[in-house]
Amino acid sequence: MRSAGIDIGSRSIECVVFENGTIRETRKSDTGVDPVGQAKKIIKDLTFDTILATGYGRNLFEIEYDASTITEIKAHSRGAVHFFPHASTVLDIGGQDSKVIKLDTAGKVVRFEMNDRCAAGTGKFLEIMAKTLGFSIETFGEHASNAEKDLQISSMCTVFAESEVTSLVARGEPPEEIARGLHTAVVKRAVSMLNRVSPQGPVVFTGGVANNPFIVQQLETMTGRQIDVPDAPEMNGAVGAAIIAMEKLEKLEKLGKLGKLGKLEKPERAEEKQNKKINN
Repeated sequence: MRSAGIDIGSRSIECVVFENGTIRETRKSDTGVDPVGQAKKIIKDLTFDTILATGYGRNLFEIEYDASTITEIKAHSRGAVHFFPHASTVLDIGGQDSKVIKLDTAGKVVRFEMNDRCAAGTGKFLEIMAKTLGFSIETFGEHASNAEKDLQISSMCTVFAESEVTSLVARGEPPEEIARGLHTAVVKRAVSMLNRVSPQGPVVFTGGVANNPFIVQQLETMTGRQIDVPDAPEMNGAVGAAIIAMEKLEKLEKLGKLGKLGKLEKPERAEEKQNKKINN
């Protein structure tokens, strides 16, 4: 049996196909202005028995395909445990939100805190700041690590921070030192969340920002904790969704009840159902 997990986020969409305990295929694209359309392109020629959606756009996907959904908290927790079986803390920093999740010894969610009210301390924040300084997001961490000191950034609001950065540049401050200050501000915000939710033990760091090696290094330095990063950390939510979908499918198969479990319908079938509702 093959299951798929799709994570429709605010900035990107990730999809994973899972079979026999192994990730068989991964796909990724920008979300753009049409999340469902982009998701449709990603899964167009994939083969799977069931699919489970998570992320900001999961409800849109559910309506379009009559598919099951799961919260980001559960998806990221399950993905983290897959990569690191003894995971007790998950830090996820994505495009426009960040979250810390505390797990028990069985991998169940005990507590979590989520920042989804603004882009402060997220991938979007770093992306805007990198552009303001003339750096690419891929090399932003490298430039920050080359600075001998970091300049303190007083505001974490994206709008005010951008204005502050512009003023520092106009003052002649080195861009690398400004970059380092921005990275430090992001890490301090994450550390504050970690200390409130789950202050001890190793941390599984997921989400696109986990691809920034300087952020990882600063997290280790400021927390004194082990920071574990899975390969392709931005895929973690989709991995978790695919695994949960497989577990549900296997359970239903044992019970002899392979009914609705988010089985993908052809787009035309979904449209027929929608038209039927309108006509009635």
